[in-house]
Amino acid sequence: MPVARAFRWSILAASLAASAALALGGCMQTAGPVAVMQPRADLDSMAYGQPYSAPQPVVVVDGGGAIGALRNSFASSPAPMPVGYAAPMTVRNGASYHLDAGDKLRVVVYGQEGLTNSYSIDAGGSITMPLIGAVPARGRTTAGLAGEIAARLRNGYIREPSVAVEIETYRPFFILGEVLAPGQYPYVPNMTVESAVAIAGGFSPRAKRDVVTVTHTENGGSMRAVVPLGTPLNPGDTVFVGERWF
Repeated sequence: MPVARAFRWSILAASLAASAALALGGCMQTAGPVAVMQPRADLDSMAYGQPYSAPQPVVVVDGGGAIGALRNSFASSPAPMPVGYAAPMTVRNGASYHLDAGDKLRVVVYGQEGLTNSYSIDAGGSITMPLIGAVPARGRTTAGLAGEIAARLRNGYIREPSVAVEIETYRPFFILGEVLAPGQYPYVPNMTVESAVAIAGGFSPRAKRDVVTVTHTENGGSMRAVVPLGTPLNPGDTVFVGERWF
């Protein structure tokens, strides 16, 4: 009897072990639903919503066609140039000032009353004097023009001419855009952009008041820059006051 009882207990234990092994294997092979714990919303998220998270990048497969053409067009396009502010432009209204059409000069030939007079530089950039005719003045300084006049007078007219040239009236400046009275105005030495706006009646209600665009022309070339209101102004410059959008 004890041997038979021990034999039965051993068979029962083996059966239980096999059943447990089969149940465990089935649990490991069967994928059940997985529960995910969501974070509890705090007061900030309840009041203002969930914090922003950057979206994941979208990968576009370039298979040619329209997508490829669009990508190539963006790749070949030049990068936009940054917009910056230019440094204040230097005013040269002294000995290094270059003459141009519209300037009015006082030419003095010592001992020659018939040649001493006021002359305006015409649209061609010259002044016309007795005896020597047209003398190119555009792009010259007053000293350079005086030397040219003396050289022409010395050539068969006056043995030792003494010539002086000074600026009697500078050529005008121009102001356009959002000012009350745009137009052409006489230039005053040591002017700034702000004083030019004041001469033109001040800003209009929609004017952009922090910076303006100034176009400066010299020796046939021009330069355009965005400058603050305290920038010195040159004769012949054009000031453009832009419009603000808000």
